Amino acid sequence: MAPRVQTRVSNSLLPYLTSTSSISSLPSSSSSQCFSRQFSVTAAPQTKLRRQMFEWLSTEGAELKHHIPGETNYVTRIKDGPMSATRPFPNNPNFVSESILSEELRNEVYNRVVEEKKSVRAVSMDLGIDMKRIAAVVRLVELEKRQREQGKHLALPYARAIHEMVPTTPLAEAGERQTYHEPINDLPAHPLTGAQIFYPVSESRPFNRVEAGRVFSSAPALEQHEAAEISHPSDLAEKVIENPKIIGWVGKGKNAREILQPADVRIPHPHMVALERDRMAHPNERRAVAERQTQRLERQDAAEQQRRDRAQARREKKLQTFTPEKSRFEYRIRETTYTEQTTGSDGRAPWAAGRRYGVPHRDRTRGEVKIPTRVEA
Repeated sequence: MAPRVQTRVSNSLLPYLTSTSSISSLPSSSSSQCFSRQFSVTAAPQTKLRRQMFEWLSTEGAELKHHIPGETNYVTRIKDGPMSATRPFPNNPNFVSESILSEELRNEVYNRVVEEKKSVRAVSMDLGIDMKRIAAVVRLVELEKRQREQGKHLALPYARAIHEMVPTTPLAEAGERQTYHEPINDLPAHPLTGAQIFYPVSESRPFNRVEAGRVFSSAPALEQHEAAEISHPSDLAEKVIENPKIIGWVGKGKNAREILQPADVRIPHPHMVALERDRMAHPNERRAVAERQTQRLERQDAAEQQRRDRAQARREKKLQTFTPEKSRFEYRIRETTYTEQTTGSDGRAPWAAGRRYGVPHRDRTRGEVKIPTRVEA
């Protein structure tokens, strides 16, 4: 068998293989194409739209180069004037730029909630700010104070610049009425109300929003004496606030759900409906109307505080703490019974004891449904 031809070049021949010899082995046509290629340096043509853009920036658009403190710097200000201060897009007049809380109003929210110990609901009604936003403001101000104590730097120049360029809601002066920052009684659409139901009702039977909610929930109608006690849905709201357990349930097991309540009960501030009814019924008794509203808020806050205290007492009663000597850990021991109600049908209920320890998650198991199948509203 003939020996194989070795195509490998030994290291001893490398000094004799110069660059000229390697280039000369290439075809002349390919070498000329490689060395003749150059990058293009031709300037881009100045289009008509590009010229118009620079002309506008040097004439009318020059006003937008530096913003006026306290005013928005939108393009629509040049075309439509101050009336379009909250509409940044000329071709979309339906979009409105929402205002943000001013620094003074933000500090006032924190002082009323933390320093004066007022309820979030009362502060929301007085200042016209949503309760979720009030809770977020309190958390952010607490975080800011903690960072100041730790000596961390805050982006205060950036915050001041943003407050100068976007609309803000200022804090009213003493004796003036506070401008509402946003709607505080918005109600999201409940999924049960999406169905169209034809429900015949006799003319002699009263049918209001309370009955409509029971129809949407497929719940039986109220008894005659129960329906007679509710002259207006806002009357039911006060009962639910004082005792939420009076809300009935329909269905069994995982399909169980609360009976749909009227909008007067589900809105964030149900007591405002009763306040407006009092104003319409007694237009000349402002002081008496304000006193009744204060009493409603006090009863509501007291009922909520009692529920929190009872829940805390139940948790402490079931919980035992044990701290070993010379240890910085505290062990919380709670007695539990492993039944279907306490651990679920599969033993993996979120409220079961030991949920976080020793139970592998099933998100990687084949065949498991990983998308939400139910939305609570």
